[in-house]
Amino acid sequence: MSVLHVTVEAAEAELRLDRWLVRHYPGLTHGRIEKLLRTGQLRVDGARAKANQRLNAGQVVRVPPLGDLAPPKTAAKPAPRMKDGEAEELRGLVLYKDSEIIAINKPAGLAVQGGTGTLHHLDAMLDALKFDAAERPRLVHRLDKDTSGVLVLGRTARAASRLAEAFKQRKAHKIYWALVVGCPKPHEGVIDAPLSKRPGRLGEKMELDEEEGAQAITQYRVLDHAGNQVAWLELEPLTGRTHQLRVHTAALGCPILGDGKYGGAEAFLQGSGISRKLHLHAKSLELPQPGGKTLRVEAPLPEHMAASFAFFEFETPVAGHKKKR
Repeated sequence: MSVLHVTVEAAEAELRLDRWLVRHYPGLTHGRIEKLLRTGQLRVDGARAKANQRLNAGQVVRVPPLGDLAPPKTAAKPAPRMKDGEAEELRGLVLYKDSEIIAINKPAGLAVQGGTGTLHHLDAMLDALKFDAAERPRLVHRLDKDTSGVLVLGRTARAASRLAEAFKQRKAHKIYWALVVGCPKPHEGVIDAPLSKRPGRLGEKMELDEEEGAQAITQYRVLDHAGNQVAWLELEPLTGRTHQLRVHTAALGCPILGDGKYGGAEAFLQGSGISRKLHLHAKSLELPQPGGKTLRVEAPLPEHMAASFAFFEFETPVAGHKKKR
């Protein structure tokens, strides 16, 4: 057996190193992990590590030969075949590309990663975004399946690790646009409401939980509104909890238009002709770059949201897709 260099996947981000190892090598004991770390045989991105170190997507773990503890062999599942024209369509979503980063405008309805019953997802199609690189790009953060907008990929393991760290350290500045049913009062504020995950009849669901929930903070601002029927919100999540914006807006009494999961029947405008799709869009993302520069990427609204903006006569500013400063 030889030394392996294993890249941490996006779904494994935030796992402790020892738990990541046990997931890949179920028979590996804590004592043996500590010995391998102490002797420098186990490393992360070439550096010595500790058992409780949290991993980031894109980091590379050096795993020495483990003899009898080879990872369990499972039948390799072939990646779902892309439909005709799908690769070209995916490349058409690119908003920005350089040697380290690709940013795309993820369409609503496209899952970022696979799961139970989800065979068609972005992660399975990333070979289409290799372009001139030797390796496929890596996911460094996620958007809900029904949320559209800016999604960033790292083109190398090193770039993915740097980007994942920026998200972890809250150095990535994210702005979302949403249409909500009703109009929040006051028109500007901060929602500080902890969230926890609870099982439900239709799968897991996030809930407000003041006692045991993880901290979740969102800044919001009303950019325009059509009386008390619908409001256009600018949302900035200061934490990155699952479904945070959807739960927080519902907690304001103004669920996101089309969000039946958290808003129920109140999330839909009956008889209006407005799309029943989720009206939540990752509008822009700012990321720190080497040399003190900032990369800003913006994504145009999806078709169903653009139609709703026109219906309510909300005028959006004209903006380019990308700029550096």
